[in-house]
Amino acid sequence: MPAFLGLAVGRRRFAGALVAALGALLAPGLHAELAADTTPPTVPSAPAELTGTLAKVRSSGTIVLGYRESSVPFSYLSARREPIGYSVELCKALVGSIEDAINKSVTIRWVPVTAASRIDAVAGGQVDLECGSTTSNLERQKRVAFSPTMFVSGTKLMVKKGSPVRSFRDLKGRKVVVTAGTTNEKALRDLNERFKVGMEIVVSPDHAQSFAQVVGGQADAFATDDVLLYGLIAQNAAKGEYLVLGEFLSYDPYGIMFRKDDPQLAKVVQDAFQVLAEDGEIERQYKRWFLRKLPAGDSIDLPMSAQLASIIESMAAKTEK
Repeated sequence: MPAFLGLAVGRRRFAGALVAALGALLAPGLHAELAADTTPPTVPSAPAELTGTLAKVRSSGTIVLGYRESSVPFSYLSARREPIGYSVELCKALVGSIEDAINKSVTIRWVPVTAASRIDAVAGGQVDLECGSTTSNLERQKRVAFSPTMFVSGTKLMVKKGSPVRSFRDLKGRKVVVTAGTTNEKALRDLNERFKVGMEIVVSPDHAQSFAQVVGGQADAFATDDVLLYGLIAQNAAKGEYLVLGEFLSYDPYGIMFRKDDPQLAKVVQDAFQVLAEDGEIERQYKRWFLRKLPAGDSIDLPMSAQLASIIESMAAKTEK
């Protein structure tokens, strides 16, 4: 559990103990007042019964988090083969809020997912929270639910330095690799059809393999979210060897994914994000993963966009009302 959430829980427990102690001191006086009062006592309503994911997690004592192996710096494996990244840290904070909601500590079980398998994994119940780099859009919201936006990105192209490609218009007859199951794949296919570009689209299972195709010369360009391209370049210490170029070819707001039609979990996620925004934890995690040197890699050096800053500011404002 993050330190600030643990502190909040500690304060609540201390407050509860203080109230109990005061109640014991004042009990004689209160007893006399109650004896003189003939009004029937009010029975407090029982807490709402846990449903959906909260009930599942409390019953099992385990929460299952899906992670990506090469979505740098959102969700990827460290040198010790442990999930790390911006999304992973935000998911851990959500776990702390879920523990508060069910009044029980739980064990995290990590399960790898891919761009192609992640939505089915959440919808089918194999994963409770998906901690990756997943775009929230209307099509996907028909099957799963999303947290408030935690990042805003869009499709761009990565090429080797010295490549004649300067935009998607230069891709005629060239191979462009995309990762299976991503919005980038759809964006490229739509673009290819609409503008009759004539590019050859090659599909790869994950981002690391897509990146490797450009490195090895099997593809002329890799099309995915710009921040993922910057992350892979930084992770491979290859800033002088590759370029991210062109205009945005799609709009991609990221969120933590969880099961649809689960109102109790949705409220916990919404409330937790508002606290994370108001406390400044989202901004701190952003600086850690986007402005500082990555573990075993260079810094992405990507300042927070004005759009994301505005989204976080708006989330924080809701807690102050």
